[in-house]
Amino acid sequence: MKPTLLIILAICFSSTLSAKERVQVVDYAKIERYQEANEALPELRRGEKRVVFMGDSITAAWVKKRPEFFTDNNFVGRGISGQVTHQMLLRFRSDVIDLQPQVVVILAGTNDIAQNSGPVTLEAVAANIKSMAELAQQNGIQPILCSVLPAKDYPWRAGKDPLSNIPKLNALIEAYALQNNIPYIDYFSAMEDGHGGMKVPEHTAATDLVHPNTNGYAEMEAMLKPVIDAALER
Repeated sequence: MKPTLLIILAICFSSTLSAKERVQVVDYAKIERYQEANEALPELRRGEKRVVFMGDSITAAWVKKRPEFFTDNNFVGRGISGQVTHQMLLRFRSDVIDLQPQVVVILAGTNDIAQNSGPVTLEAVAANIKSMAELAQQNGIQPILCSVLPAKDYPWRAGKDPLSNIPKLNALIEAYALQNNIPYIDYFSAMEDGHGGMKVPEHTAATDLVHPNTNGYAEMEAMLKPVIDAALER
């Protein structure tokens, strides 16, 4: 083989290796985030019932700030910070259906309005939530849909007009829930300060505006628990 050809082949091989080294496998929906925790969940005993909470950082922080609410009631939190609804839809089977719950609580949509994954219509966000509810029902799981919590603004994504967009999205979610006889929790009305934001300091900190504080989560629990209990009795 001629030296020139050898050099060309060496260059091509080197370029191929470099390209492969640059490839990064990204778990876009973060399906692996709860893989070990899901595998570690004990099998449900006879008569035992499980409830899964699907959501974003609001759900993830709920588990951290009010752990007893989850451990005392056999509730399973599956919130991932920053996620939008289509990411939740992608991991819905692994983080909800495969866990065989009787009920799933879906609290989602605020990060879509913040455009964490780029511009999206409110109708598309509502459609993702509807798809999660339909997947749950098809697998014998009772969905409970929640309103998006009030937010004056998003500190990390200012100027996305949550004061207007959150009520519009909530109207779409509520209408779907009513049309399909799905329980709907109106957190927004209970936690809104009269100007579209979350009550400060009752339900959130002035430095946050989006995530509830301990009192905010307690308010949410008082509204949600009776609805879960009723759903589990069906």
